[in-house]
Formats: sequence, C-alpha cells, structure tokens
Amino acid sequence: MAGSSDIEKGTSGLSPTVPATRLSAQQSECNGQDANRTLADEDALEDQRIVDWNGPDDPDNPMNWPESRKWVNLTVMSILSIISPLGSSMFTPGVPKLMAEFGNSSPMASTFVVSIYFLGFAFGPLVIAPLSEMHGRMYVYHAGNIAFTGFSIGAALSVNLDMLMAFRLLMGVSGSVPTTVGVGSVVDVMKPEKRGRAISLWAIGPLLGPALGPIAGGYLIEVVGWRWVYWLLAILGGAFGVLALLVMRETYAPVLLERKAKAMRKTTGNYTLRSKLDTEGPSRIKMALIRPLKFLFRAPLVSTIAVYVGIVYGIFYLLVTTFSFVYSSQYGFDEGDTGLSFLPADLGMMIGVLSLGHIQDYLVLRAKRNSDDDGKYKLEVKLTPWITLPAGLLMPAGLLLYGWASHYRVHWIVPMIGAMMFALGLTGATVKPTS
Repeated sequence: MAGSSDIEKGTSGLSPTVPATRLSAQQSECNGQDANRTLADEDALEDQRIVDWNGPDDPDNPMNWPESRKWVNLTVMSILSIISPLGSSMFTPGVPKLMAEFGNSSPMASTFVVSIYFLGFAFGPLVIAPLSEMHGRMYVYHAGNIAFTGFSIGAALSVNLDMLMAFRLLMGVSGSVPTTVGVGSVVDVMKPEKRGRAISLWAIGPLLGPALGPIAGGYLIEVVGWRWVYWLLAILGGAFGVLALLVMRETYAPVLLERKAKAMRKTTGNYTLRSKLDTEGPSRIKMALIRPLKFLFRAPLVSTIAVYVGIVYGIFYLLVTTFSFVYSSQYGFDEGDTGLSFLPADLGMMIGVLSLGHIQDYLVLRAKRNSDDDGKYKLEVKLTPWITLPAGLLMPAGLLLYGWASHYRVHWIVPMIGAMMFALGLTGATVKPTS
C-alpha cells in the first residue's frame, strides 16, 4: 500500500497530462507555420530566379525608350508598310498591255492577276503572326523584306502569266509582314494615350499604298513598261530593308526579357534563371499557333470585326481594280491619267487617317481624366458611334455614286467623288475598331 501511495504521490508530483487533442492542435499549428515558412522561402527563391525589367523606368523596356527612338522605329516600319501595298496595285494601269504581251484576253485572268496578291495578304498572317510571337518582330521583318525583294525580281523576270501570278502570290505572303506585325509593334512601344497618332502613321501605308501605286505605276508603265514596276519594288524593298536592318530594334517584351535571362544565365552560371514572361517551349509554340484562331472563332467581337474588315477591304480592292478599266474605256484616259484617278481616294484616306489619330488620343485622355479607378478606363471608349456609324454609311453611298456615275458616263469628277467618300468611310470604319 505504501508503494502505491508513493506512486500516487509521485504521479501527483508530475506535470498535468496534456490532452491529446490539444497536443495534436499545437503540432498542426507548428507544422502549418513550418509549411508556410517553407512556401515563403520557396516563393522568395522563385522570385530570385525570375528575370524582369529593372523597375518601371528601365530604359531597356521599349515603353521607356526616348520618343525619338520610338518614332524612328515606327517611321521605318511605316515606310515598309507602304512598299508592300504598293505592289498590290502599282501595275494595275498596265494590265491591258500585260495581257496583250502574254496573249491572254480573259477578263477573269486580268482581274485575278491583280487580286491574287491579296490571297497572299490573307493567308500570310496565319503564319507570320505566330512567328513574330515566338522569335520577335525583327526576325520576321527582315525575313519578309528579303523574301519580298527576291519575289519582286522573280515577277520582273516572268515569261508567262502563270509565272507572274505565282510570284505575285508569294509577294503578297512576304509583303504582309509589315501589315500583320505593325499594330503589335506600335503597342509594344506606345502608351495607350499616344497610340492613336502612332497607329494613324502606320495605317498610311496599308491604306494609301494601294491608291498611290497606280499613280506612280501609270507613268512608269507608260515610259518604260510594266516590268519596271517590279524592278522598282525590288529596289525599294532592298534599300529600305537595309535601312531597317541598321536602325530598327526589337520591341517585343517577351523576346527581350528572354535575351536578358539568357545573358544572365551565361554570366552567372545560374541556369535556373528564366524570364518573367517565359513559357515552356511546346506551350509557347502551341499558344502562338492556336491563340489567334481561338480569338477568331471563340470571341464574337473579334470574329465580327474580322469579317467586317475583310468584307470592306475586299470591296475596296475590287473597286481599285476597276479604275483602270472605267477611266480608260469610259472616259478615254491614258495610263498616266488613269493613275491620277486614284488621287481622290488618297485624299479621302488622308483626311481620315490624320483626323482619327488625334480623336482617339483625345478620347483616351478624357476617359483617364474622368476615371474613378486610378486612371483606368474601358477600351470601348474608342468605339464612338458618332464616328463609326457615319463612316459606315459613307461607304455604300460612295459606291452607289461611283457605280451610277461611271455606268451613265457622268462627268469623271463624279465617280472620283464617290471613290473619295468610300475611302473616307473605309478609314473611319476600320481603323478605329482594329486599334
């Protein structure tokens, strides 16, 4: 009994027993703290592996480039955006001579030799856009310039109509690079409140090129023949391609950060470093190839704008191909005067391009000033109906006037006014939604 008493005393002298549930909770709390500490350490380590810009004012970030450097890049890009659309219609006044030289009198063939260029414009972006996201803008620009110059030489040396059509198709594919990558290059370097004017500068090429081409081409063909249209395009493509190689710089942020990460891996020996905007190789390729198609088929807004812009540009290029026939057969213009008939369309586009850029920048600045959320605004502020709706109505009105006047041989100035109305409406209805 004494032993048991001692045991009881001894037991009572010990610390009170901790309940199992409380001990389990304490252990769980400690384990949770350790887990959180481990996760925090892993996050800190992961942050050290991420290569990003050196702060918001990093001069290597294209958004922070000096204005002069940005505008030099955009100016050369805009010149390249003029050359390839020039090729679409520059030889249009010489189509009758071309068909006579190759002994072909088919109206369908004479139209197709012009329009096949736009097939290249249509299918080229499906490959070019993903390539620009995988390898950067500059590689695509330079490859496109070289290919366009080579295919222009091939067109100049064509010995039959089929050969010329094939090279014009390839010219369209390679020449679509500036028009495909152009807006992306603007977005890479320009803040939203300045993009309107920059996109307007770039848009001069795709919009004015097809209209300016026949003016120069008409006189060139009249003096030295249609082949010199392609020799001139080859000279321009080669010269400005060299200029682009010398002065243009890469603007795509993911590519620039990947280059920075690669350089740091080489200098530090730390091969775990990776770009903040990096994705794994297969995922990157898959994203670049599939994302444009997903936007096209799954985003109703993108699909609607794409179909609308495609229809409008298709009508515009059909309209352009009729100028040489209408003004030569209906009004008796020679090649040089037929080229001048494109001037009213040029004027309509210039009015639209020069005014829309300033209007868009003003709308963005006003939205940022009136914002209650630290300057944030909805992108839809650019889609003002008081511009897009009248512009959309101008196009059918201009087409109706052009068709009626040319059919009844009303004074030649009337169909030109119709073409100017259509061009002005085209600019207002397409530049705003696509920017």
